[in-house]
Amino acid sequence: MTINTILIVLLVLAGVWTVMTARLLRSVIGLAVTSVLLTIIMFRLDSPLAAVFELSVCAGLISAIFISSIGLTQRLTDEQAATKQKERLTRLWFLPVLLVLVGIVMTQLQIPLDFIKQTAPSENDVRIIMWNLRHLDMLGQIVILLAGAFGVVSLFKD
Repeated sequence: MTINTILIVLLVLAGVWTVMTARLLRSVIGLAVTSVLLTIIMFRLDSPLAAVFELSVCAGLISAIFISSIGLTQRLTDEQAATKQKERLTRLWFLPVLLVLVGIVMTQLQIPLDFIKQTAPSENDVRIIMWNLRHLDMLGQIVILLAGAFGVVSLFKD
C-alpha cells in the first residue's frame, strides 16, 4: 500500500466516524481529523494553497465555531444520547456497508492513486494558479464546503 492509499483510507474512516458518533464534540473532533488528513493529501499532491485554506478554514475556524456553538447548547443525558445513537444507527446503517462495497469496487477496478502533478506557471500569482491551473482543487473546496453544510444540517436536524 502506498502512503496515498493509507491516507485516503484513514480519511474515509475518520469521515464515517464523524457521521456515526452520537456526541457533537466527538463529531467536531472527527471533522477536524478528517480535515487535517485531507490537508496532508493536498500537500502531497502539490496543492499547498488549497491545503492551507483547508487547514485554516475547515480544521481551524469551523471547528472553533462548532465547539463554541456546542458550548451554548444543553448537554444530553446518557439515556438521551443512547436513544439518539440508536436512531442515528437505524438511519445510517447502510453507510458502512456502502463504504465496504465502494472499497471492494475500487480494489477490483485497480484505479491508480498516483496522480499527475501539474507544474505552476512562471507567474506566481494566486489568482492565476487557483483559477487557471487548479480547477479540481477549487471544485474540491466547493464539494467540501457543501458537504460541511449538509453535515451541519443533518447534525442539527433534530
